[in-house]
Amino acid sequence: MNRLISPLLLLLLAVAGQSVCAEQASVQGARVWTDPAKTRLVFETSSAITHRIFPLDEPDRLVIDLDDARMESNLPKVDLGDAVLVGLRGGVRGGSHLRIVLDLKQPVRAKSFALSPNERYGHRLVIDLTPKDGSGVRRVALPSFPDSSLSKGAGRKRAGRGSPVVVAIDAGHGGEDPGAIGGGGTKEKDVTLAIARELAKLIEREPGLEALMIRDGDYYVGLQQRIDMARERRADLFVSIHADAFANANAKGSSVYTLSYSGASSEAAKWLASRENSADLIGGVDLSTNDDLLATVLMDMTQNATIEHSTEAAAMVLANLGRLGVVHRNDVQRAGFAVLKAPDVPSILVETAFISNSEEERRLRDRGHQRQLAEAILDGVKGYFRKYPPHGVLVDASPRSGSGGGGAREYVIGPGDTLSGIAKQHSVSISALRAHNGLNDDMIRVGQVLSIPEDS
Repeated sequence: MNRLISPLLLLLLAVAGQSVCAEQASVQGARVWTDPAKTRLVFETSSAITHRIFPLDEPDRLVIDLDDARMESNLPKVDLGDAVLVGLRGGVRGGSHLRIVLDLKQPVRAKSFALSPNERYGHRLVIDLTPKDGSGVRRVALPSFPDSSLSKGAGRKRAGRGSPVVVAIDAGHGGEDPGAIGGGGTKEKDVTLAIARELAKLIEREPGLEALMIRDGDYYVGLQQRIDMARERRADLFVSIHADAFANANAKGSSVYTLSYSGASSEAAKWLASRENSADLIGGVDLSTNDDLLATVLMDMTQNATIEHSTEAAAMVLANLGRLGVVHRNDVQRAGFAVLKAPDVPSILVETAFISNSEEERRLRDRGHQRQLAEAILDGVKGYFRKYPPHGVLVDASPRSGSGGGGAREYVIGPGDTLSGIAKQHSVSISALRAHNGLNDDMIRVGQVLSIPEDS
């Protein structure tokens, strides 16, 4: 009996050994994404994979060893402008293992993590690279704007001049996240970036407006990071651009969304749970030094006002999109989109069209149509700021005529403003300012709008 068992065991072991060999992981694809903060490498693998990373110097390199793996695709080429990477090369190590070497421009910090399969991707190994000394990170250039009739007065100051009104432009998706994909292969991430860039160009030409691009390349920005970027630059409006998809290929038209009140409530709770994040939300009131009830009331007041202003901006954008073509819904929609949850920045999400509709997909690819969409969004944004200019902003009270003449100027009173200070700032006499606005004394209030006389 033992004589029979031994050969059988040997056969089973041999089959098991062949099965293990057959299950060697394969690297089926590799990509490189570069954003302003880091360089990301993504390896698509047939299964979860064990890896080790270590640096080498003179010259600077980073070695990635993948256990029991083989390469089934070419390694990607690297953008010459990448801050840290020169190139990638790979080879077999020890007969069954894979070694990938990154040639570097400078020493880096490497962070790696695995991603489980989802509906779009299989197993992935992600490696993020940042310069070790913090230098050389690529930054997104922000446009500069000349002084104009729409410039900050008593509000924020930059570089010794009145600050412009900041519009944060958020191109949805990016990098590993393509968003919706049309029947013709058009990726939402490409369309949103193209429209965002067109909108930024138009904003740059508007005196006193400044565009803040949340994403200005094919890379992914986390949803919370998008909010943080807008808040860090104290944006006056956040516009997130998307291209919708639906199972029904006949669905068409534009939609504009704001945050739902239920979404606002849940987000307010999250902010209040982290005092270091919420301490600077309410006009300089440190919530960490106040009781929970006051903090909650202040938070609710701020977020409700933000949603109301978001709705005003959304309605104006939707009206202008309606002049361009079909709208999917005639009224502003509400939803719990994560990128709309900044408690103190009015935020809207524009679904420009249905990329799942073949006709709308074709138009979304067209540069001319992209520009028309950007123009419609801009007209809505300008209409909102004419009606609700930020505190301390001087604006034209009426649109400019074709002959180049300007309308009357209006100034929104901000915290700390005085009538004498406003008169001095705009080179008018206090008496003329009083007379022009029907004031009997020098008392003014925050939010009050003053008309500035042209000739005084």
